[in-house]
Amino acid sequence: MDVSENLLNQIKQVKSLAEAGLVFNKENYDAERYEELRTLALEMMSILSDKPVAQLKGFFVPETDYPTAKVDVRGLILNEQNQVLLVQETVDNKWTLPGGWADVGLTPTENVLKEIEEETGFKAEVIRLLAVLDKRNYPHPPQPHYVYKLCFLCKIQEGSFDPNFDIGGVDWFDMNTLPELSADRILEEQLVKLVKIAQEDNPVYFD
Repeated sequence: MDVSENLLNQIKQVKSLAEAGLVFNKENYDAERYEELRTLALEMMSILSDKPVAQLKGFFVPETDYPTAKVDVRGLILNEQNQVLLVQETVDNKWTLPGGWADVGLTPTENVLKEIEEETGFKAEVIRLLAVLDKRNYPHPPQPHYVYKLCFLCKIQEGSFDPNFDIGGVDWFDMNTLPELSADRILEEQLVKLVKIAQEDNPVYFD
């Protein structure tokens, strides 16, 4: 992890502490100081990410409870040739495992199956949890949120390709001929790790 990534993670922690203070000290004289601390964190984040403060503020919903990590769910699907199913994001035309942010009110299993169906058109089933990854531990591009990734082994039951507006393509790929991956969503080292766990029936990996 380079200096800028390490600093960004520390800024996220400062911002989280400031928001926790705002949640639990709404009527306290410290609230103004917590708000100033949160503003400073966003300004430092702006310098590191080269994004305006106003845009960064738009990334965040005002906290009404103790701030926690966001959860990203991803589904690994392999065919009989051990090819991996990837989807092409229209936002960058790069490829990733089907998945996305976990919705409140759905279980992790329900979330990943919903994402798979919405992004590919396929109905699937979850076989097992493969890994719980902390994005901080991998060389993803800098981003404002602190994220855990829940990665599941899944199997297609039925359906045909019918993507939503976010997805431009769905295809199977050999692990030695992967397309350009969407680095914000999945990295090759993570994909290799997940496939190895699935094929060798290894225990769940967690950071």
